[in-house]
Amino acid sequence: MEIRLPLLGFLLVLCVEGGLGAPIVYSARLVHRFSDEARAHRDARILRNGAGLSGGGGFWPQRRSLEYYRRLLSSDVQRQTLKLNPQFQFLYPAAGSATLPLGNDFGWLHYMWIDIGTPKVSFLVALDAGSDLFWVPCDCVQCAPLSSSYYSSLDRDLSEYNPSGSSTSKTISCSHQLCDLGPNCPNPKQQCPYTINYYSDDTSTSGFLVEDILHLLPGHSDVSNKSVKAPVVIGCGSKQTGGYLSGVAPDGLLGLGLGEISVGSFLAKAGYIRNSFSLCFNEDDSGRLLFGDQGIAGQQTTPFFPLHGKNLTYIVGVDACCIESSCLENPEFQMLVDSGSSFSFLPAQIFEKVANEFDRQVNASKSSFEGYPWKYCYKSSSDGVPKLPSFTLKFATSKSFVVKNPVFVIYGTQGAVGFCLAVQAMDGDIGTIGQNFMTGYQIVFDRENFKLGWSESNCKDLNDRAPLNPSGNNSSSNSLPTTQQQSAPNSRAVSPAVAGRTTSKSSAKCLSCLAKLFSLMLIAHLS
Repeated sequence: MEIRLPLLGFLLVLCVEGGLGAPIVYSARLVHRFSDEARAHRDARILRNGAGLSGGGGFWPQRRSLEYYRRLLSSDVQRQTLKLNPQFQFLYPAAGSATLPLGNDFGWLHYMWIDIGTPKVSFLVALDAGSDLFWVPCDCVQCAPLSSSYYSSLDRDLSEYNPSGSSTSKTISCSHQLCDLGPNCPNPKQQCPYTINYYSDDTSTSGFLVEDILHLLPGHSDVSNKSVKAPVVIGCGSKQTGGYLSGVAPDGLLGLGLGEISVGSFLAKAGYIRNSFSLCFNEDDSGRLLFGDQGIAGQQTTPFFPLHGKNLTYIVGVDACCIESSCLENPEFQMLVDSGSSFSFLPAQIFEKVANEFDRQVNASKSSFEGYPWKYCYKSSSDGVPKLPSFTLKFATSKSFVVKNPVFVIYGTQGAVGFCLAVQAMDGDIGTIGQNFMTGYQIVFDRENFKLGWSESNCKDLNDRAPLNPSGNNSSSNSLPTTQQQSAPNSRAVSPAVAGRTTSKSSAKCLSCLAKLFSLMLIAHLS
């Protein structure tokens, strides 16, 4: 991710009086967004990402040229738009605000239907707050299978985007400010290529960038019920590799990160909404996504922290981890809030202390289950899962985040056979708050004020803001089989935060591989 350089700079003057010495002046040079220094910064970033600078460094507007002033004016218009009140309080996809958990077939992530193009085409995309680009399979050279016969939980085929089949599709050229690989283009008028490498089992997506419209609806509180057709940049993903070919996001991924290329950034800059969104995941598998949502009065909040001095992603500071009243002393580490990670991770040293304390307090016999990735697992009694000790994260603002259910329950043909602490150790000093920790809360990513908000929610209490689908009921033209239909016979259907399918080697292997995949994807997000 990149922090671009609009007219960037500041002058900070601090006068210290009262006998503490002479006034101290802190200053920094102003750097124009199209200066040689800004260009050098852009080129250095591209080289760090492993791309070359063929073609003389790519397109850069010549000082005092028509393109130079056009870009400056475009930036000014965007800034003025952001200062005005947004057009809508909330926006949600035209297919509905509901998110869908699809179990093992789709990597335990939450998905939702998104309509793009003219005529509109529906895509079942994974939700990922840890990345920026919204991409879908397109003009496929190497994509995941899209036939419903390949997936046990689908009742319809997935879609492939065809830019030439949409009357509102526009080409993004290499000279576009969001074209990171523009410097590699022989001609600035060529179509902009993109490649995102996750460095995990050769997982990547690549293709070309296009612009097309995203179909959205305003929330109930907005006077207008007219649909919104918002132009956004989309990755035409013609080639996927690794995890994207084996069940994770086969029909595309909706990046919800902080980058300028993300859908949230486009909607905010265009003045549609405030620069914020919320995700809600409930234990009954229901979920919601609302663009523009800044949460409710009285919600808990904690600031996002910069990473390497830049606002790159959603990082929060953690002062303590507590099992019941037993808290680790001064751990002081950070965690990435990432809806694209099914489960949660802690830095290795922190994990061992937390897990040992959980193990000491839980009233169950330790066990192991073949193929499952978690280290601390236990047998269930005839009464099921025992009362669990509470798991609390204390954030840097002294606000407490109580994890509703930190375990993954393993079911057999006769019911629960065991459970595991659904947290893993990882290298480095940054952990991950995954979907399982977010369950039971409405999580607000307030990008405008750079803070995380949360409040307890069953997600159904958001009906007054936006319906699950445009008809306002719980059915949808884009519906999928229920969780019960997705589950194996005689197994209990519950959310991925607390349960799995009937125990099998294949499903356990799937979980193990996915845990490895997402821990490595996290490293890619933070590098």
